[in-house]
Amino acid sequence: MPRWAFELEYDGTPYVGWQRQINGPSIQSVLEDAIARLEDTPIACTAAGRTDSGVHAAAQVVHVDLTRNLPPDRLRDAINYHLKPNPIAIIRAAPVPDDFNARFSAIGRAYRYRILNRPARPALLTDRVWHISRPLDAPAMHAAGQFLLGRHDFSSFRAAACQANSPLRTLDRLDICRTGDMIEIVAEARSFLHHQVRNMVGTLKSVGDGSWPPERLAQVLAARSRAASGQTAPACGLCLTGVRYPIDPFTPRKEPFF
Repeated sequence: MPRWAFELEYDGTPYVGWQRQINGPSIQSVLEDAIARLEDTPIACTAAGRTDSGVHAAAQVVHVDLTRNLPPDRLRDAINYHLKPNPIAIIRAAPVPDDFNARFSAIGRAYRYRILNRPARPALLTDRVWHISRPLDAPAMHAAGQFLLGRHDFSSFRAAACQANSPLRTLDRLDICRTGDMIEIVAEARSFLHHQVRNMVGTLKSVGDGSWPPERLAQVLAARSRAASGQTAPACGLCLTGVRYPIDPFTPRKEPFF
């Protein structure tokens, strides 16, 4: 069976997250049901990241084994037709080798978190940002974030329900910058713990509003205790923006894999 990789974007607001669950619609269930309508058989998809309820994606990567051998653009358009009217869309489709795994082949993931920092609540960006009316010091937040770079035990930023075997992770990038009323936090790593990005953002908010000095982030990290860090930032501001692989599965190839 040909294996395919899909790059998806979606609005996570109406869903319980990526993973199929019994308590509500998930991105996985909607996508699998749409593909099954094309394939006439049950389908199982694997994603690069299991985004939580309310978390968005601009470039989620999924792999799936199909029976049909269609041109990539036709396959994309056919599945997108069956995805209507859900806020989920396949942006790119590409055949990949049988050993490609959207989750385990990935060597890097990037997330962006957006904070709207102004007195007025959002109208156009509802469910897309964390609205904080109190002024935040973005340079102080950036300085604090640099204490988290590198390989560390990130237990202080790990959700209690995290199922990872180890709290050790290598944070490659954590940049915080302001453009007008918008503060953007960009985080990159090979992989993240459950709620790690949201917990880091919630902790950085305590620096931004002046409650904590930037240096406290080093103490929080060293504590290796969730109780030492700040709040969990709301899911609505978080977006998966990219997944890296040793070979980009969407790079045009001269010959197909099948």
